[in-house]
Amino acid sequence: MAGRWIEQWEPEDETFWKEKGERIARRNLWFSVLSEHIGFSIWTLWSVMVLFMGPEYGVDPAGKFFLISTATLVGALVRVPYTFAVARFGGRNWTVFSAFTLLVPTVAAFMVMEPGTSYTTFVAVAALTGIGGGNFASSMTNINAFFPLRKKGWALGLNAGGGNIGVPVVQLIGLLVIGTAGAMHPRIVLGVYIPLIVVAGLCAARFMDNLAPVQNDTGAAKDAARDPHTWIMAVLYIGTFGSFIGYSFAFGLVLQTQFGRTPLQAASLTFVGPLLGSLIRPVGGWLADRYGGARITLANYAAMAVATGVVVYASGIESLTVFLIGFTALFVLTGLGNGSTFKMIPGIFHAKAIAQGLRGEEAAAKGRRLSGAAMGLIGAVGALGGLAINLAFRQSFQTSGTGTAAFWSFLAFYGVCFALTWAVYLRRTAAVPAKPQLSYAEV
Repeated sequence: MAGRWIEQWEPEDETFWKEKGERIARRNLWFSVLSEHIGFSIWTLWSVMVLFMGPEYGVDPAGKFFLISTATLVGALVRVPYTFAVARFGGRNWTVFSAFTLLVPTVAAFMVMEPGTSYTTFVAVAALTGIGGGNFASSMTNINAFFPLRKKGWALGLNAGGGNIGVPVVQLIGLLVIGTAGAMHPRIVLGVYIPLIVVAGLCAARFMDNLAPVQNDTGAAKDAARDPHTWIMAVLYIGTFGSFIGYSFAFGLVLQTQFGRTPLQAASLTFVGPLLGSLIRPVGGWLADRYGGARITLANYAAMAVATGVVVYASGIESLTVFLIGFTALFVLTGLGNGSTFKMIPGIFHAKAIAQGLRGEEAAAKGRRLSGAAMGLIGAVGALGGLAINLAFRQSFQTSGTGTAAFWSFLAFYGVCFALTWAVYLRRTAAVPAKPQLSYAEV
């Protein structure tokens, strides 16, 4: 199995797809999801570990927000090299390597997770967990190459959604440990994941494939970086995925700090939002396949603004029930928006190829080439949105003791994303009165 390479891959050819391609693509998708799922759990590990860190650890809320911000930052930065590693080493080979690499931060956390460990050590170990965030970028780039354009919304949504579920799963395991063994035993959580990491790596080695046609193309990276749509979509992805991962990291701490919940009480609530947001992500991709990603994204940002308004109101009246309703709605909407925005990326570059006069497989190949490169950049910038959210919470709690100011800033940003989506992808122009620009409304 060491040389498991597929030399020919033409997913847009319906005969090839039905006879051979779909079966292979689906198999790679399932085991990609498994590895990415574990990666997300390790990336967000410190959103759970901080719940175990009582007064005896000597770390205040601002310090805990900094720990999870560190993991978020590293996870964002490694997404760029992880994206291009797929073409350099092969999707299967890189998935195996990146899965086993997760043992490093997990074992390190197992060794240091106890009172008396220096804060600097905690920061360093939290930074190591950031490599789990890179698994998303390599996984999405890999799966993007396996599926035809008409199936990308569903496939990318399922791949990302299955990975995102790693967030609530690690939080559920943390809840189970706190509820049974108590808040003094964080190492049990880590002990659960060490064998799971090994299983994910072995399954990737046994069941996944490399695609030879996906060759390392530095020109694609440069072209994607020069294209303004890459950066426009990066901003939109900050609003969806950046919100999802930022809220996932911070939710438990917000409940503890603003509403005085105990670690057990916080852990019993934190997993619900990320779980719903993860499960609904494929629905966002499916809706985008059917109605157009830009339309779904626009409506989603309007709904996110409303949900944020509910959270601001709940913070003002100090109602935990209303706060949970608004925050859970935000998680669901970030999941929908994740699916619709990522579906837009390959559609945009395919539409541009057609506008340049290309047709058929030639247009599809150029779309895959640029969208695969753009996904790494967009995913990295989007994850930095999670860092911004955690830093905003840290500043808000430091200055006022609540997260209200942070939520007002998020509300303003969702308004910007709504306007940007409409202006670039849905506004009809005078030059082409019958159609949106380059048919982007259909992407």
